[in-house]
Amino acid sequence: MSKDARWNWQDLLCPERIREAHSVNASDLRSEYEKDYHRIIGSASFRRLQDKTQVFPLDKSDFVRTRLTHSLEVSSLSKSLAQNVGRSIVRNIKDPTFLPENQADICDILQCAGLLHDIGNPPFGHFGETSIRTYFRENLSRISYRVPGAMQELPLDELLLPQMMADFCHFEGNAQALRLVTKLHFLVDAHGMNLTKALLATIIKYPVSSLEIDPTGPVRAHKMGCFYAERDIFRDIETATGLHGARHPLTFLLEAGDDMAYHTADIEDAFKKGYLSFHELVRELEKDIRENEEPGYLELIGDLKRRREKAEAQGMRDAGGYAVQNWIIRVQAKLISEATESFARNYDAIMRGEYGKELLDGTDAEHINRRLGEIARDYVFQSREIKLIEISAERILNYLLDCFVRAAIHYDTDVEMSPVDSRLMVLVSDNYKMIYDIYSKGKDPVEKLYLRLLLVTDYVCGMTDSYAQDLYQRLNGRI
Repeated sequence: MSKDARWNWQDLLCPERIREAHSVNASDLRSEYEKDYHRIIGSASFRRLQDKTQVFPLDKSDFVRTRLTHSLEVSSLSKSLAQNVGRSIVRNIKDPTFLPENQADICDILQCAGLLHDIGNPPFGHFGETSIRTYFRENLSRISYRVPGAMQELPLDELLLPQMMADFCHFEGNAQALRLVTKLHFLVDAHGMNLTKALLATIIKYPVSSLEIDPTGPVRAHKMGCFYAERDIFRDIETATGLHGARHPLTFLLEAGDDMAYHTADIEDAFKKGYLSFHELVRELEKDIRENEEPGYLELIGDLKRRREKAEAQGMRDAGGYAVQNWIIRVQAKLISEATESFARNYDAIMRGEYGKELLDGTDAEHINRRLGEIARDYVFQSREIKLIEISAERILNYLLDCFVRAAIHYDTDVEMSPVDSRLMVLVSDNYKMIYDIYSKGKDPVEKLYLRLLLVTDYVCGMTDSYAQDLYQRLNGRI
């Protein structure tokens, strides 16, 4: 793209699907993006989010958030951002490629993207991702396999291509989400949910491979967004939307919605669970007041105190709880406003693919957004309860991965599998095995081996927290 060129919204909002419909129902008045919404909420993968961790694994409280409730909140916040930004583009920026009807389109796309953004995450939250990465980093050199025709077995890290290796060592729920919605959700065929390419481009937060990760570079390269197995699908999406390796503009809004949701929700959940008191929250916020502090941060702290005073004056028994819950809404409104202004202010750079930060960076809301994340880290993620759960989660996932990786190594080969390994592979979803069969046809032995390892991570990532715990117990004879 030339220095002065910008993307065309009609390309960015590409309504095409990987498999186009053979016929169109004239009585169906929904837009293509509204159809995406119904495909998502009707899927089993989306329903499983109700038993996947946000912060507190296997929690029995009806208040604490799950991945499902978190995704609903991200969907709502992202849609609100889209409404603001769409109005700003039409009224103020006046980009001729953005039509008035596109305001509704970007709202629908971001509503869907919010629902999908965590759909590829394994059980036990982000610690589940860490456990999967750690397992493969420690074991790819310890597990051996003999490629047909070879004289001897070789460690997996000597057999797999560099990108195949890196896919597992840098395993990401973001890349798994793309794999799930384009392949694993087998309903009609091997195209998964067959969503619009505009939506698929939006959920690819990091449009780079596992070999292109640069944690210190632009935000688009901080993690990977696509496995080697989905490289052709990724290229198709990039070509159709005209992105060619850059982040979709709507992805910045999705990421901002995600940040808003979990930073504020973690504080609310921590307060409800008793990890953080009202006075500790105020003290922590005031601890980070700096000289020449921005007025917005100070105003938010004052607003929190005033809400508690008002609740006490009205005789509320839990004045602190009332204040925190209502203050969270106020903070979210501030974050939405600042993210909207940031998108408009950086519009040209975003639309040229040159903007390399998150939307809240450098805004009047950056401080409160960052500080809430730090408080949650110190009071929740460093707590004894969470540490114990993380230790249990690592043991569960390490055990399951070890069992199924060693079983899958010789699945679909001429090597006779042990009775236990054969039974383990029976447990793996038939849908996932069907996808393996479809995409492994005609592939060389090394790529087939890679796809069998992905078959294992597909199965593990599809587990809920409860299922993973139950399967671990059963495989260890605790029936």
